[in-house]
Formats: sequence, C-alpha cells, structure tokens
Amino acid sequence: MHVLKFGGTSVANAENIKQVVAIVEKYQQTEPVIVVVSASSGITDKLLHAVQTAAKGNIEYSTFLSEIEAHHKNLVEQLIPNNKQAEVDAIVQNICNELKDICHGIFLLKELSNKTSDRVVAFGELLSSQIIAAYFSALKISAGFKDSRELIKTNSNFSNALVDFDKSNNCIQQYFSSSKNQVTVLPGFIAQDAQGNTTTLGRGGSDYTAAIIAAALETKDVEIWTDVSGMMTADPRMVQNAKIIPQISFQEAMELSHFGAKVIYPPTLIPVMKKNINVWIKNTFAPADIGTKITNDTIESTSNIRGISSINKIALLSLEGSGMVGIPGFSKRLFEALSQAKINVILITQSSSEHSICVAIEESLARKAKDVIDETFAYEIEIGKVDPLIVETNLSIVALVGDNMKNHTGISGNMFSAIGKNGINIRAIAQGSSERNISTVIAYEDVKKALNVLHEAFFETSYKQINIFIVGLGNVGAKLIAQLQQQQEYLQTKMQLQLRVLGIANSKKMYFDDEGIDLNNYQNHLQEGDAMDIKNFATIIQNKNARNSVFVDVTANENIALHYELFLQKSISVVACNKVAASYQYDYYKKLKDTAREYNCQFLFETNVGAGLPVIATLNDLIRSGDRVQRIQAVLSGTLNFVFNHYDGKKLFAEVVKQAQDEGYTEPDPRLDLSGTDVMRKIMILARESGEHIEMDDIENESFLPASCMQGSVADFYKAMEKEEAHFKKIFEAAHVNGKKLKFVASYESQNGKTGKASVGLQQIDPQHDLYHLYGKDNIVLFYTIRYPEQPLVVKGAGAGAEVTASGVFADIMRVANQ
Repeated sequence: MHVLKFGGTSVANAENIKQVVAIVEKYQQTEPVIVVVSASSGITDKLLHAVQTAAKGNIEYSTFLSEIEAHHKNLVEQLIPNNKQAEVDAIVQNICNELKDICHGIFLLKELSNKTSDRVVAFGELLSSQIIAAYFSALKISAGFKDSRELIKTNSNFSNALVDFDKSNNCIQQYFSSSKNQVTVLPGFIAQDAQGNTTTLGRGGSDYTAAIIAAALETKDVEIWTDVSGMMTADPRMVQNAKIIPQISFQEAMELSHFGAKVIYPPTLIPVMKKNINVWIKNTFAPADIGTKITNDTIESTSNIRGISSINKIALLSLEGSGMVGIPGFSKRLFEALSQAKINVILITQSSSEHSICVAIEESLARKAKDVIDETFAYEIEIGKVDPLIVETNLSIVALVGDNMKNHTGISGNMFSAIGKNGINIRAIAQGSSERNISTVIAYEDVKKALNVLHEAFFETSYKQINIFIVGLGNVGAKLIAQLQQQQEYLQTKMQLQLRVLGIANSKKMYFDDEGIDLNNYQNHLQEGDAMDIKNFATIIQNKNARNSVFVDVTANENIALHYELFLQKSISVVACNKVAASYQYDYYKKLKDTAREYNCQFLFETNVGAGLPVIATLNDLIRSGDRVQRIQAVLSGTLNFVFNHYDGKKLFAEVVKQAQDEGYTEPDPRLDLSGTDVMRKIMILARESGEHIEMDDIENESFLPASCMQGSVADFYKAMEKEEAHFKKIFEAAHVNGKKLKFVASYESQNGKTGKASVGLQQIDPQHDLYHLYGKDNIVLFYTIRYPEQPLVVKGAGAGAEVTASGVFADIMRVANQ
C-alpha cells in the first residue's frame, strides 16, 4: 500500500491535477494507492475570508463563495468528460449549496464559532478530493472517494483537534481491509469528533492525515508531494545557494519544521516516527528529483549541520530584577501566566544568576503577554523587586539544526563568529543539552544576512562571497574593475572566493544590482543609474545588508572620506585609495581605526603610500610582531622622482614637468605634487601607523618652488617656472658637481616617547645611499627599527600609475576577503 499526499499547489488547477494523476498512475500499477489531497491553493483562505466577512454582517461574503464555486466547476469542465460532467457537477453543486446555507446562517446571526469555522473550511478538501476521485474514475482507473471524517476521530478541540489514535486506527484498518479500489482519494485536514461534528487538524493538517493513515496501515513509506524538491539547507527565497537535504532524521526534521521550514507540518512526523515509517518530501512538478527522506535510519554525512531555519515576527520578553535572585517560583509563575493566556513560548533563556529570564513569543501576542505578566508580578513590581516587563519587537530567531553537532566542538563559536563578523547583534541564545539546535534571537532586518553568512560558513565549502561597492571610476577605478573581472574565475576556482560588484558610482551617477553588476557593461549600466549622493549611496548599501561587504573609495573626494564611519558602523569594511581620511585630523583617523575594531571590520588604505607597494602592510607587520620604528627615510612621490631623474639642466625644468603631466604622473595641477603637500600626507600616515600622534602642521616642508610659481593658473605656473629656470638649474648643478642626485625625501624620526619629528624636502643624495639608485617613477621606503637599526628594511618599486595603484586596492580587498 502506498500513501501519497498532494498539497494545495499540486491541485491548484487542471494542469497540475493531471500531473498528480500521472504520478499516481505509476504507483497504482503495482500496489493500491491512498491519495490524500489538500484544498486547491488559496481556497482555504477564501473560505476563512468568507465566514469572517459573513460574521460581520457583510454580504460581500457571497463574492468569495461565488469564486470558490466557479473555480471548482471550471475544474470539472476541464477534467471530466462531457458524458460524466453532470454527475460530478451535481456533487459539486450540493457541496456548494450546503456551504452557502451555513454562511447565510453566519451572516444572519453575525456569529462565528470555531466549530462552525471548522465545518466551513472542510469544504475546500471535500471539493478537491471529490473532483480528483471522479477524474481517476473517468480515466478508467479503479478509484473511489472516502470521507476522512469517517476514518479519523478526534476530540472536540475545534481548529486544532487531538486525534484518538485507537478509534482512528480501528476505523482505518477496517475500511481498507475490505476496500477493492486501486486508488482511494481522501480529503486531508478534516476529521470528526464523537458527536459527529467536523473538526480540523490544524493548518497543514493534510500532511498529518497522510501520516495517520500510513501509521495505522504500517506502510513502508509515506510521500508528501509539494512544490519544492525536498527540505533544504535554508529558505531558498532568502539563500540563493540553498541545497536539497537528501536525508534527515525525524528529530532534525521536527526542529527545522518548528523553526520555520514550512515544507512539512510538524505533527505529521510523530505517528510515522513511532512506527519507523519513512517520510519522503517530493516535488510534483519535478517528480524525477530525488527529494528528501526523513528516517530513523543512521545517516552518513560529512556535515555536522543539517539545516538553518528561522522564525520571523518574534517578540522578546525580559523579566528581571534583584528580587528574583535565589527565590524559587518566579519561572513557574511566569510560565503559568503565559500558559493561562494561551501564549506559546518559542524560546527560553535564563541567566545563571537568576537575575533575568527571557522568553520569545509571537510578536502579535506581545501586548497581551506584557499585560498578563505585569499583572502577575504587580506586587513585586510595586515594591521594586522586579522591573516592569521589557518587550522588544521586530526580532527573528535563527537556528542551526543537526544531530551531529553534539559530537563536535566549536560549532557555536563558528556560528557566533560568522554572525559577529558581519555586524549582526545577538539578543538571546538558547541551546538544549541534546545540542541538536542552537538558536539565536536577532533583529528581523538581519535575517537574510545571517542566513547567508551561516549557510556560507557551514554548507558552501566551494566559495565565500564578497560583495563590493566602488565609488570612483576614473583611471584607477577602471583598472580595478578590469582586474576584478580578469581574476574572477581564478579566485573562485583556486581560492574559493567569489567577488561580486553590487554597486558602482562616479561623481554624477550610482547604480546597483543585487545579483552582481555585469563588469563587461558597467559604464552603460551606470548611465541608467540614479543621481550620486554619498549619503544615499551609504543608505542603500546599509539597507541591502549584504554579508561580507566592502566599500571601496577610488576618489580623492574629501566629502566621501568624511562618510566612512557610516559604513564601518554597519560592519562594512572600507578600502580607501583616497588619502583624505588617513591624513585628516588625527582624531578622525583614530576614530575610524577604533570604529573598525569595534564593529569587527577593516579600514585599509595601503595605496595611500607607494601605490601598490606593500609599505603600510610591512610597517604593520613589523609593529604587530613587536618591533618599533626608530626612523623612516623615503622617496614617496613618483612624480617628483620622475622630474628629478629626467631634469639635467639642459632641458627646461618646465618642459620636464610638462612631460610628467602628459604621461599621467601628476595631478591636473602639478603644483599639488611639486609643493610636497602630497608627500607630507604620506609621511604623516606612516608616522601615525608607527604610533605617532601627528598633524600636518607638525611636518616641516622645505619647498624648492619659488613663491612666484605658486600663484595664478596652471598656465601661469608653467610661465613662472620658465622665468625661474636659473633657480632650478642652480639647484641641479649644486648636486651634480659633487656627484650627487636630487631626491625629494620624506623623513620621520621617533623621539623615544616624545613627539617625533617629520619633514619633507629636496636633498642631495650620495651614490652610496639607498635612495641614489632610484629611477623613473619608483618609490622607496627605508625602515630603521629596533631589529633593523643599521641596515634598514627596504620596500622599493613603482610608486605611481593606475595599474599598480589598482592592484594595491585589489590587495586590500583580498585582505578583507581573507579575514
């Protein structure tokens, strides 16, 4: 004997019902089949709307009834041959007439009891099952309809009746021992009490009907056919990479079903678990899919976690007070008060000091719960022993479920670490001694992120997803996007990292795509975007609440740099090519570093000094390993190095600067480079990273530019340089005659606890010095430390150019990814 249950979507229309019949036909060729069906999708809700509308004295209830009747008559017309339609139409019409009579009575009396409500909602299953049974018969299959109310007996707890298994089993066994039908169609969800009144088994009770039948007949399996291919590791609407669970224990399935996995109705599992009957979850619309097997058998699995689930619309009730400590009876009174008010407790947690008890309940019952509990503890609240109940709403519960968790250490730690790294605050935690379920209460707005983070941590060993938002699409930004695109396949296959760009912006437009922007076409997409505003950009990113998010600033915009805190406070790491933030007032620089640390994310700015060279990373490694910087000497301007490497006193100094500008080494206004201001920022950043509290005003700048060159437009600047050629030639020849080279050097020297000294300026460099052999646009940094006192640690290489700068930004993104 086979028992198959088909849900509401499986019998929603004629095409779906034909698919159901095709599935059943294969089974009935070898053994008799019992088919349990739900009401067509949406019909139960319409029946409830109808009776609730009628109870208000609103004649509009008849509109719902007309729609229900029309739907089922349409099914008859599409499924039943013409010569059989009148007979089936009559059955449908009789049921609909009875339904109308009951609803008319409710309308006249303006009264609706649970008993009457159960009677009305039963019509959905009665109608679908009668039509499907008739369709089987029309196809010459030996089939019959049997009213489940004659088989399943319950108490009179209407809307959620308790089954009398002794009576029910007897009725089921008696009927099927003599049934000659190859296919028997039963309405799910409905039953009958001892007085002959219709009762229901709770929403989702059609699954329960199938399980009760299977348990009574002790079949090998029961199959639940629905619109998904089994139970999944997480809700696929929230987690795109959710996977089918091929096999799961009854205990795990009950935990997942309780915590929001709606694939199966939790009470379904109890009768079949006792009889060791396997439950299969199958997909009506993909019958070849293997589905999920729920079993008592030993399950071989490489994963300790079976699934992740969640419940939304949760309220957290906190009862606390000094008068609770060491006094017995508080918990008992709390739970008794909630029980008497018919408020179900979903989660419980209590501090070991007994100072507080937290319980999670449905959010819709929060006000009722507060009134009940405050009344129960009114005396203790009045005398100050207990505080008034604290109610927090707009929460959710996220749960990890798995039988194997109890045998492995570190799962809770991994769970909390993954959640914490993404800025998700945990409000309460509960874990039973069986360790089958670890539950956390979090803000509802963080559910999607939490589910994805946990799924990635425990199920997606193939890759980790990093979500990137880029502002600045000029030379460096464009190169960065090209590098990201080039490396995508390598990173996913070799390093198990998937980098997705979800947002881009320039000074005018911003564009977002939750599935990842097509980097081949990002410029066209950007034109379709909205007007750029950094506050709006930040708000959109925060609202997306994507896991493992990184904000990348490839601009030189001060306003953008002053908004980094908006990202860091949401645990969104910041990668800055922009030097403004790290070289701003020290308090702001320190605040960003502290905020990143507090919210468990990163503030990285490697390219602020030396473009793609690992200057800051090397400095940080030295300090973290216990070394201390005593002195730094550096050439940090690729522009100035290019200029002084090419100026020989023969070609005009202005012409060399113009060449540097034409080749892209200078800012639009070259004075920003030649004045030494940019170098001052860089040495200040290195000094700060060395532990120095230093501002721009603390740095000496011995400028080699005459005052006349600093006035007027860029064109005026070039004219002034030509007039001052003798000045530049004199500087060059003073070095050249002594066999030295000119280098614009940045220096920092620690003062053993006192404020260190920093300076920038043009220097004559001896041939024996490390700075002498520096060519083109290269940078060099010499770190003199406690461990490198005489022979410095040297970082040297190309210090300018869009390609290498972009690679440095990319390296910072990878540091975040590998956190």
